[in-house]
Amino acid sequence: MDPITVHTGRAAVLRRSDVDTDQIIPADYCRLPGRSGFAKGLFARWRDSDPDFVLNDPAVADATVLLAGPRFGTGSSREHAVWALREWGFSIVIAPGFGDIFTRNALKNGLVVVSLPPEAVEELMVAAESDAGHKVTVDLVSCTVSAGMSSWSFEIEERARYLLCHGYDGIELTLRNDTAITEYESHRRPWLPRMSAERVS
Repeated sequence: MDPITVHTGRAAVLRRSDVDTDQIIPADYCRLPGRSGFAKGLFARWRDSDPDFVLNDPAVADATVLLAGPRFGTGSSREHAVWALREWGFSIVIAPGFGDIFTRNALKNGLVVVSLPPEAVEELMVAAESDAGHKVTVDLVSCTVSAGMSSWSFEIEERARYLLCHGYDGIELTLRNDTAITEYESHRRPWLPRMSAERVS
């Protein structure tokens, strides 16, 4: 994954609450192998049925920040929802709250989810809707969101912040200890199961 320390981007506004993972990507689009090819399913029902849906607006075609309503990412645990958001081009989702499983999936896959008070999200939404060029900055070093003259602090689990800032997933973090793993395995009894610390390309 690419490291994320400070990200600045234009915002798309999704004024809907309780958006579950089936609405983020319907099950029909979750049948591909691997982690790519899912962008076409992102909010597919809404994009297909509503010409005015935000992601159909060319003015936000390059948006990398999604502003959403409360309880974003509830529902099933499908990781495809995160993959679809990332593949579409979003690096950040800001909302007043998120589904727990969605949050874990997001942070493990390099999608930064930031929970801010409803009034802060509303201020960001109003600014983004009034100016298509309005940009939002998320700083994982200082744990702040800023836009225009406003700034807010947010909380993020420290291990997740470390992984995001360094661009590591769980496997890459483990493989940083490959020397210690190899040393440990070299002293194990020969009849015990073994694991290789070699990187798989």
